[in-house]
Amino acid sequence: MTGQITIPSMTELATSLGVRIHDPAPPRDFCYSHAGCRLHGLDWGGTGPAVLLLHGGRLTAHTWDFVCLGLRGAARLVALDLRGHGDSDWSEDYRIATMAGDVLAAADHLGLDRIRLVGMSLGGVVAAHIAGTHPERVEWLTLVDVAPGVDFASTGRMRAFILGLGPVAGLDEVVDAAMQVNPLADRATVTYRMSTLFRPVPDGGWAPKWDPRPPDFAHILGALERFPVQLTRVPVLLVRGGRSRVLSQTVAEHFVEGLPDGELVVAPDAGHNVQEDNPAALISALRAFPTR
Repeated sequence: MTGQITIPSMTELATSLGVRIHDPAPPRDFCYSHAGCRLHGLDWGGTGPAVLLLHGGRLTAHTWDFVCLGLRGAARLVALDLRGHGDSDWSEDYRIATMAGDVLAAADHLGLDRIRLVGMSLGGVVAAHIAGTHPERVEWLTLVDVAPGVDFASTGRMRAFILGLGPVAGLDEVVDAAMQVNPLADRATVTYRMSTLFRPVPDGGWAPKWDPRPPDFAHILGALERFPVQLTRVPVLLVRGGRSRVLSQTVAEHFVEGLPDGELVVAPDAGHNVQEDNPAALISALRAFPTR
């Protein structure tokens, strides 16, 4: 029999991770359309510079909840569900250029002209494409644990786990399985993450929100290799997780050294998902970068 599971409060979990919260109100959901796809985002409000946050593969806009709680008041924060993820529709077109168009369409929908971009993993690839094709709209770009030379093979076990997930009777099944794959993960954080990655279904179970079709990794890796050409006209901050196996310190340093205007920050006690593992460190880096 499936046991009961308690989903941690967003604000309580953020506080436990060292995030200082001034306004605990939840964000506003909004929807818009682009290239035949209905898309979803979270508008955290604010009157400062516009910051659009883009999640990694198989994650959702909610991966930025803790960061947005800590940055609220310093910026106009908008977290987006990429097509095929979260509460955005699935699609037949997952090209990086198409997803970049989705992001710019969100900015246009909200009346945002010049933007700052924060992209983690897949979201960083999309953000870099925007910076390369529309540098006049990008004030600066923050890449979270992604750069040319990433070691995606190191995440093979976790990717196989995620790709193998399907409907479950209870979230506790998924959390238990995730903890077996990554015993060092924080169980409360994993529980909260899984509660945002699955939706309840009529029979009382839960189903993944993401499109179950495998990503086109060759296309994504090809886009990664274009970073040095794309990122020549905007300031770039690269935030690496201190214990990330995806992006090594050597690769990160080499990439930043080759940028005209680049900076590297290492978030301690964080793996690939820096925004969930150590949101306080990422918040500090994002606050400091524009004023360096």
